[in-house]
Formats: sequence, C-alpha cells, structure tokens
Amino acid sequence: MRHAIVWQVLSPVKPPPVYSLATQLAEGRTDMSDVKKQLAQWIDDDRDTIVEFLCGFVRAKSPNPPGDTTLAAAHVTRFLEAHGLPFRTIAPQATMPNIVGSFDTGKPGHHLVLNGHMDVFPADAQAEGWTHDPWGGAIANGKIYGRGVADMKAGTSASIFTFRYLHRVREYLKGKLTLTAVSDEETFGPWGTRYLMEHHPEVHGDCCLNGEPSSPLTIRFGEKGPFWLKFTLRTKGAHGAYTHLSPSATKQAARLIVDLEELTMLRPSVPIDIADALAGAAAAIDEAQGPGAKDIVQRVTLNIGVIHGGVKVNMVPGTCWFEADIRVPPGLGKEEILAGIREIVARYPEATFEEINYSPPSVCDPNHEMMGILRANAKALGRPDPTPIVSLGGTDARLWRQRGIPALVHGPFPRGMAQADEHVEIEEFLHVVRMHVLSSFDYLSR
Repeated sequence: MRHAIVWQVLSPVKPPPVYSLATQLAEGRTDMSDVKKQLAQWIDDDRDTIVEFLCGFVRAKSPNPPGDTTLAAAHVTRFLEAHGLPFRTIAPQATMPNIVGSFDTGKPGHHLVLNGHMDVFPADAQAEGWTHDPWGGAIANGKIYGRGVADMKAGTSASIFTFRYLHRVREYLKGKLTLTAVSDEETFGPWGTRYLMEHHPEVHGDCCLNGEPSSPLTIRFGEKGPFWLKFTLRTKGAHGAYTHLSPSATKQAARLIVDLEELTMLRPSVPIDIADALAGAAAAIDEAQGPGAKDIVQRVTLNIGVIHGGVKVNMVPGTCWFEADIRVPPGLGKEEILAGIREIVARYPEATFEEINYSPPSVCDPNHEMMGILRANAKALGRPDPTPIVSLGGTDARLWRQRGIPALVHGPFPRGMAQADEHVEIEEFLHVVRMHVLSSFDYLSR
C-alpha cells in the first residue's frame, strides 16, 4: 500500500518580548514559578481565542465513520501555521491525516507526548433529538455544544494550546515536547495513533498526556480492553407454522446471549499497587463515569451492540448473527475470555464465532511522576485532588501503556458523549487547558 507522507516543518519564530524573564532567570531575580504565572496569565488573556478555537474545531465536521478529518486537520494546521509552530502532516490514508509537532530544547530531560484525536462519533440531529446544531459549536448558558466537543475536541484543543504556550517558553524547558493530533480513533482504526506508534517511534516519548473526556475529579492511569466478536447461528429454517422442523436461529442466539453473561463472573488478579490505587476511588469513579461504574470497573462486561436475524415474520429464521463488545479489566487476558467463550459456544452446535478486534487492558504506575504533578496543580488551582482511576472505555493512551510507557488521561466530564446535546462547560474546559499547560511545564522543567 502506498503511504502518502507530507512533511511540513516551519522555522521557529523569535520569542515575544516577554522574554525579559530570561535575563531575570539568568541573574537569579526570579524562578520557575514566575514562568508558570506567565503561562496562567496567557491562558486568561487568550480566553476568547481558546474558546473560539474549540467552537471552530466542532464546526469542522469529522464524523467517524466515515472518518474524513481533513476539515478538522485544516483547522489545526491553520492555527499552528499562524503561530509559527513546527509540525508535519503524516497521512498514510489521505482523508485521515495525523498532525505531529515537536521541538527539542537541546537540553537533556524528559520527552512528553501530548495526544488527542480529531475524529468524532457521527450525529443525527433529528433522530437523536438535538436542541442545538451538532456541528454548530454553539455557546449557550456557559457551555459549548456539538458532536465531539467532549469526545474529544476539548482535550485535543488543550494539547494544541499546551504545545503553543510551551514553545514560547522553550528556553526554560529540558528535553522534548511532541504533539500528536490524530485521526481514526473512534473505530480503533489503523491510520491514526496505531500507525504513528508502529512507524514513527519518535512519538513514543517517556510519558503521554491525553485529554479524553474523563473528569477533572480523576486521572486515568489505565483502562479496560475491548474484545469484539461476531457470533453466527445457522439452522435449516422453516415455515413459521412448522416450528417442529427446525430450531429458530434467533431463539438460539437469544439463549446464547444469556449464557454469555457467565463471562461477567470471571474475576481478575490485580497487582497490589493497582488494587491500592482503586481501593478508595469508588465515589470518584461513579462521579466521573456514572452511578454504578465502580461496580463494573474490575469486572468483565458484555454488550450486544448489533443483532440481525430473520427475513419475514412468518418464517423460522435459518440465520442470526450478532456482535458482542466484551470489556476486559486489568488482570484478565484474552485467552481466559476465549476459554469461557469456547465452553459456552460448545453448548450450541449451530453457533460459530470470530474475532473482530482486541486490545488488551492497560495500566501504568499510578504513582508516576506526572500523576503527582497533575494532582499538585489541581490543588494549586483550588480544585479537589483528582483521584487515580481505571477507565471503562478505551483511548489511544493504551498504545503507550502497552509499550511500557506511562500514559495518563485528564479531561472534561463526558457530558452527552455519543448522545444528543453533547457539551462542555467553558470554565471546565479552560481548567483542563490550565492543567495540561502547567503540568506539562512542570514535567519538562525539572
């Protein structure tokens, strides 16, 4: 397959006059806290610009499927170009570009990677009952509305502005900062972060910070793994009045689905540091992911996302198939799930199954340096100490953890995610921007 890669590198621009700070630092008349104050002041001063960037990002439609993110990518690259920031576009699939920006300070230190996706779920305004245009980026009652504003254009915007502001203060940093604004995340596709991680090791870094919708009250250090399978049941079929001649494929499918619930009884073996981190997190898990989330975060769950069977009401169906989404908690693996599936399917000679997709559950050190930095900055900003948790849903952060690289997720609440009137509160969004900017600065200035 041809890989279309377009490189675009912009020369760094001269820092603005604010860098009288450099002289002050050199002469010992100030310290890093002054730079952090300047960063916070820039965010406050640029409030309207940051909000309008996100509104415009929402208006740049990028539903997946079909996955075309060219409008969203153009919105991002226009911003990067306008601010003289270095980046390149890597597009192994022409309609699914990935934007990678990076700068090296020339001093030894950490390599932090900022990651966010540009594709979003589809939206049907009429069928879903939206009261705002899902692609309008409207502001009402202190909130920004639109498909993907929470998942995850707000978080990706936080990454982009972090890259912008830290580039301005790069002379005070050590190591390297990389921005990855990617496509093809919503379907776990091959052309986004997966492609970059496999073909561009320069984006690996030694830590990843991601702004997926989560909650300002939590920091996700791990997530459950999705295991998607297709089950098919085939029988002879018959006339609807002749039920004695053939089993019904739809009835057999229904029975199989009920039996597959047995998988939820499997119990993981969780490392002690993970267990300790989750022990006191029940309230925060429910607050961030909905009441009852704490009860399933360490359990296997089963969802039948698609089912199809039968041709006509007065025929005994000869074929029925369904797709199952099994979420595997840390401490359990694919083979343990498959063993349970094989034992259950063996009860149904009409049934076969095939794997669609699997990504293992992932965790990193819940006591990593960046975890402490994020928690300290939340408290310094007058917010509650965010709780380390494991996520129910999947993110691209898993791709770093699966390579042994710590990856943390800290973003806005998932209000309306994949539902009508998805939105973020403006003040909450700006808080996430502050958290990413200040924490990234701390990580790269030590």
